[in-house]
Amino acid sequence: MTEPAAPDYLERSGRPRLAYRHTPGNGPTIVFLPGYMSDMAGGKATALFDWAAAEGQACLLLDYAGCGLSDGSFADQTLLDWRGDVLDLVDAKAEGPVVIVGSSMGGWLMLLTALALVQRDGPGRVAGLVGIAAAPDFTDWGFSDAEKAIIIAEGALVEETPYSDQPYMTTRGFLQSGEANLLLDTKIPLTCPVRLLHGEEDGDVPSDISLRLSAALASDDVQVTLVKGGDHRLSRDTDIALLIDTVARLATN
Repeated sequence: MTEPAAPDYLERSGRPRLAYRHTPGNGPTIVFLPGYMSDMAGGKATALFDWAAAEGQACLLLDYAGCGLSDGSFADQTLLDWRGDVLDLVDAKAEGPVVIVGSSMGGWLMLLTALALVQRDGPGRVAGLVGIAAAPDFTDWGFSDAEKAIIIAEGALVEETPYSDQPYMTTRGFLQSGEANLLLDTKIPLTCPVRLLHGEEDGDVPSDISLRLSAALASDDVQVTLVKGGDHRLSRDTDIALLIDTVARLATN
């Protein structure tokens, strides 16, 4: 795998500058949304981008504000701020339909972004969704009442994580933004094809979340794939091959 090229930047008035990578090509444009405190340099994003570039498929990667190579302070961002980042880049770089791929928290943003695009542009704007251990509503089920109380009282919860050298920080603003945008207990009015990939041994996002999401979606074309031996990252060679095959089938359907 080649070293990623230096990113381009989207300048915005009054909001942090966003780092992104875009390869033009056939539509729909594949848009990859990383997880919490993650960025576009991860293995899944890079592999998908390299595949798209080789196949002549349009693809867009980005770092949310406060993450990776983008400007801004992580602690200042909320879930809806990051949805705004995605919408700004989609508007700037992705003409026509998109296939949105969301990893972990990116799966929540995938849904929120798709809902905004469909409401504004119509159902044809979103050609499909692919969730990788999608984690909608994780501010609801991912924290104990005691942890939520700490976040509200102290302004943030800082936790060690096996996925980064930096501890995870969940701010009051992010928690409140998440709690105001819960999806799983209501009908999610998206009718596009949806593919949900989830590791059976995911210790961070229970596979039941993908099943709940499948039930909540209005679409009749939803498939949940449970990957034997797969963990939260789903970043083994076989996992990435499954991801690329899943995205390719939606993008070329």
